[in-house]
Amino acid sequence: MQTYTGVSISLVYPILKTIMNKGHDKEDFLKKAYMDESLLMDPEARLSEEDFERITEVAAVITKDETFGLHQGQNMEVSDLGILGFVMLHSKTIGQALAAYQKYNVVVCSGYNISWQLEGDDLIIEMSYNHPHRPPARHCVEDMGSSLYHLMIKLSCRAIVLKEVHFIHELSAEVDEYISVLGVTPQFGKESNRIRVSKDILDYPILFADSKLLGTFEVIAEETRLRLTQGRIFADQLYNWIMKGMPTAFPSLKDTAKAFKMSVRSIQARLKQENTTYQHILNRVRRELAVGLLAKPEYKVGEVAYLLHFSEPSAFQSAFKKWTGLTPRQYRMDLLNGELQGEA
Repeated sequence: MQTYTGVSISLVYPILKTIMNKGHDKEDFLKKAYMDESLLMDPEARLSEEDFERITEVAAVITKDETFGLHQGQNMEVSDLGILGFVMLHSKTIGQALAAYQKYNVVVCSGYNISWQLEGDDLIIEMSYNHPHRPPARHCVEDMGSSLYHLMIKLSCRAIVLKEVHFIHELSAEVDEYISVLGVTPQFGKESNRIRVSKDILDYPILFADSKLLGTFEVIAEETRLRLTQGRIFADQLYNWIMKGMPTAFPSLKDTAKAFKMSVRSIQARLKQENTTYQHILNRVRRELAVGLLAKPEYKVGEVAYLLHFSEPSAFQSAFKKWTGLTPRQYRMDLLNGELQGEA
C-alpha cells in the first residue's frame, strides 16, 4: 500500500501564482528552489516539509517580501486547500470548519495542524508542528496563522477581531505589516504559535454552506485521509522512537526488535505491509536531523556526520547529496547566502 507524508503539491500553486503575478520567471524560481517542474504535473505528488519550507523561503527572497508568509495567508482562498477547503466551505459553522481543518489537514500537510481550547470567553487556537528537533519555518507559521484568520472571515462574511497572536520566532520584519494584516501587534519569542479570538466565532454560521454538498465532500475527504495515512502507524512509531534517541543512540534493526519485543522478521514484515523498510526510516531520521544541524554554523560538517553515526564524513556527504541533490557544504553555503532561508 502506498502511503504519503509531507505537503501536497497543490500548496505550491498559490506560491507560483504570487511569483508570476509579481513579474518573476517561473523557471528561474523553480531552479533556485531546487524543485523538479515535473512534480507540478502530478496532482498526487508530495513534498517533504523541509522542501516546502525551502520553496517558501526562496519565494520570500525573490519577491523581496519579508512577510511573504503573512501575505500568502491573507490572500489564501478556500479552494487553495482542495477537498479540505470544500469541506470547510460547506460546514455549518466556523467551529465545524475548524474541526474539519484539524481532521483533514493531513490531506494538504502532515507536518502542521491545529488544536484549540476554551479559556473563559476566549478561544485559543494553537498551531502545532510535528518535528521536535527543529523549529517551524517562520514564513510557514505566519502563513498558517494569517490564513486561518482570513479564512474564518471569508467563510462567515463577518468581522473577526484577533485578541492576541503569539509566535515562537523573533520579530525580523516591520511590525506595522503585521498590524496591517492581522489588526493586532503579535508577541514574538513566545512558547507557542497561537491566536486568540472570542469563543463566539465557533457559532458563526458559514454563509453559503450546503449540507448535501458537505456530505459528498466529507466522503471524498475521508477516503483521501485514509489513503494517505492508513498503514503508517507502526512506521511512525519506529521513526519517533529513533528520533527521540538520536544522536545518543543509533539502533540497529536487532536493537529495535529487542526494544519493541518483536523478532527482526516481524518488524520487517510489518514495515513491508506499510510499503517501507527499516533503512528508509533511518534515512528519514538522518535527513531530518542533518537539515537542522547544518543550519547551525557551530557544527562542522564532519561533526554532523559523526553525530548522525556515519562511519566517515564522505559517507554522509554521499547520502546527503542523494537526499537533497546538494552536498552538505553546498546546502550550508546556500543557507548562509540566503538562497534557502532568505533573511533568516
